[in-house]
Amino acid sequence: MTSSDLRPGYWDEASAQLMRRDRILRRLIPRHAQDILEPASTPFMSLARAIVSQQVSTASANAIWARFVGACGRRPAPAKIAEMTPEQLRELGVSRRKGEYIVGLASAFAEKRLRPSAWQEMDDEAIIAELCQLRGIGRWTAEMFLIFSLGRPDVLPLDDAGLLKAISLHYFSGEPVSRFEAREVAQAWAPWRTVATWYLWRSLAAPSGK
Repeated sequence: MTSSDLRPGYWDEASAQLMRRDRILRRLIPRHAQDILEPASTPFMSLARAIVSQQVSTASANAIWARFVGACGRRPAPAKIAEMTPEQLRELGVSRRKGEYIVGLASAFAEKRLRPSAWQEMDDEAIIAELCQLRGIGRWTAEMFLIFSLGRPDVLPLDDAGLLKAISLHYFSGEPVSRFEAREVAQAWAPWRTVATWYLWRSLAAPSGK
């Protein structure tokens, strides 16, 4: 399987349109043409990982997640996680509060208060509103879920520090940017703001000078 097989079906068209519209993306996208938006696991695991990643470094989040997956498996039944205590999750490196959030999330799936089958027919804002009713899930977490689990093409996570940093670097010569300024820049990216965001994230991961 090639990297193009794993990309969402809209990806190549979106990339081509973005390069025509935006001089910065015209330069960045070809540099990361082989990178892919890796498919996420189950909806529960995707949301659980987003909770683990909140307010910690990428390295710390990866280490904690590796322990979680090692203990619970890659596709555990939410009902199994719902039976765990925050103390058990704490032993895996998950903070007590995040442990409570993950157990609550698992219970919502197990009790079918969340129904992933319905999300295909819902727009982005409706899904965000539903997810944000759960403890531990705010708008940023819901938007990461839309991007990485549902593959929605037009998500603009204005609360994401990495996106704001990349916009500052590439569009404002490193000067701090407001959410309003970032939204103004992103107007040209619709309806492919997920794709633009992805390539801006990748630009931060690239070695200096590449």
